[in-house]
Amino acid sequence: MYNLKRYQLSLPKCYSIKLLFCPYSLLSSSRIQSFTLCSSSNQMLLKLLSWHHKTLTKTPASYPFNYFTYFLSHTLSEDLYDPPFTLASKPKAKKAPTNQPGSNENPNKDPKLPLKSDLPFDFRYSYSESDSAIQPIGYREPKRFSPFGPGRLDRKWTGVAAPVQSEVDMEIVMEERRRVLGDPLTEEEVEELVERYRHSDCSRQINLGKGGVTHNMLDDIHNHWKKAEAVRIKCLGVPTLDMDNVCFHLEDKSGGKIIYRHINILLLYRGRNYDPKNRPVIPIMLWKPYAPIFPKLVKNVADGLSFEETKEIRNRGLNSPALMKLTRNGVYVYVVERVREAFQTEEVVRLDCTHVGSSDCKKIGVKLRDLVPCVPILFKDEQIILWRGKRDQEQNPEAALMADGPLGT
Repeated sequence: MYNLKRYQLSLPKCYSIKLLFCPYSLLSSSRIQSFTLCSSSNQMLLKLLSWHHKTLTKTPASYPFNYFTYFLSHTLSEDLYDPPFTLASKPKAKKAPTNQPGSNENPNKDPKLPLKSDLPFDFRYSYSESDSAIQPIGYREPKRFSPFGPGRLDRKWTGVAAPVQSEVDMEIVMEERRRVLGDPLTEEEVEELVERYRHSDCSRQINLGKGGVTHNMLDDIHNHWKKAEAVRIKCLGVPTLDMDNVCFHLEDKSGGKIIYRHINILLLYRGRNYDPKNRPVIPIMLWKPYAPIFPKLVKNVADGLSFEETKEIRNRGLNSPALMKLTRNGVYVYVVERVREAFQTEEVVRLDCTHVGSSDCKKIGVKLRDLVPCVPILFKDEQIILWRGKRDQEQNPEAALMADGPLGT
């Protein structure tokens, strides 16, 4: 508790009040003093007393003169700013730099833009997970918004890709790639590179996810090739359903060579005559473009079936045991083979894709439709229902006629 004392202040012009103040740092506990203040010193002392009083008082409600003292001290003040602190001076506005009359160039414009790339293929966000044969039916963003940035590329963005502007002679391109690769590696050289880069603790690694072989990944590969002969690529997610497609696009778009492949691990070799100083110009995508709108994947009524038959097959698939349980960003290398084996005895197959995500479920269904082949007939609650279709009668019509003969007779 603070030791509070009462003081009598004699103020000019009939200002006489009693106020509370903590004098333990100024006076002894047994003394009472009276102060007579002049007009200029009254204001300073009142400020001082009110400041100490405000700081040291814990229960202001118990002292009715506190607020009156504070009000009186601020009323008598003639200063413009109270408490007596000066306002910070406004920062001076910087003058815009004026161009010299002789220079007409824009200083903010990069003379290296727009970039001109000699790569002989259309620029896309993903090369392995997009099909140029399927045309979208709509777009989620205007075509004028290029993911490469405004004025940064000499190619026009069409909403899906940035096509090559001029014709490319593929013979010259293939000849240049053969020159960079040089002579084939011997078995000893391959074993040495594999032993150096195949381990999980390799620092020269690139993770390939559900986006597949993306455009910016090509720049990452060439950055690793500056100081390493090969780069380790770890593939996960939907692209692992078709590893042949991933290997093809890696070799085709980067110009390297796959020298090692084990399940979902790849080693991409740069070539004997690779020169980092003469690497191709790869413009960077500044953001991921919105995916366009494609036609509906699952029809209400499957081709070759009636509505009742389609509904019956869907119910049968939902009630059947799951063939496999897929995990998010897993390795799906053996899924296609397992589905083909199941279709030899079953007509409908269910894949449990809990926690995989609805988007990845549809991508898996599209790939299985083309690789197995089969008909995705239902996507519900992260479950994929696949129907093998009427392939038996189409592949072996004579057996179907022999089976129908005894029934007809």
